[in-house]
Amino acid sequence: MKLVLIGAPAAGKGTQAARLVKHYGIAHISTGDMLREEVAKGTELGNQAKSIMAAGGLVSDELIIAIVQERIKKDDCAKGFILDGFPRTVVQAEKLEDMVKLDKVVYINAPDEVMLERLTARQTCPKCGATYNKMFLPSKVEGICDVCGEKLTQRKDDTVEAGQKRIQTFHEQSEPLVGFYEKEGILFEVDGTMPIDEITKAIIAGLDA
Repeated sequence: MKLVLIGAPAAGKGTQAARLVKHYGIAHISTGDMLREEVAKGTELGNQAKSIMAAGGLVSDELIIAIVQERIKKDDCAKGFILDGFPRTVVQAEKLEDMVKLDKVVYINAPDEVMLERLTARQTCPKCGATYNKMFLPSKVEGICDVCGEKLTQRKDDTVEAGQKRIQTFHEQSEPLVGFYEKEGILFEVDGTMPIDEITKAIIAGLDA
């Protein structure tokens, strides 16, 4: 099964991807996580991406397509994968079509104000990458990761100003993907304001239909 998750920042793509990976036994490919890893390592790619990401922008098509192309060749993608954060534009979607045939595209849809509220409440573990949200998915001990006990941090691009820009960027560059995949006949939409468990059930029901 080869899937793409579409949604504005904080729509819950990462949370749902982690659950679908367990349910279907496929690989999770998060371009955001891959880029942040490059930034942390201080690679040439990471340095190029760092300033763009901090300002809420998108890295170039060439960079991200090259990363994805290499990633889907790895052994853990043999049974399938979930792409989270790619494609972000119709141009990228067309390039992806040249690389692989997708089975389904899931659009997690929610209003802008919900996205912004979630974004600014989000916390991340710098050590293991676990994500939390002070509103609806808090850690058991405030500010401490449940998984490894590390102190939680807020990403630089989870401020109100950067969040507004990221949501605006989504509408301008990524929302056209909804129409693109509707024409392909492989898109289905899920209400992103539902509780996390209900979203998971709705996605699985749509994929298994």
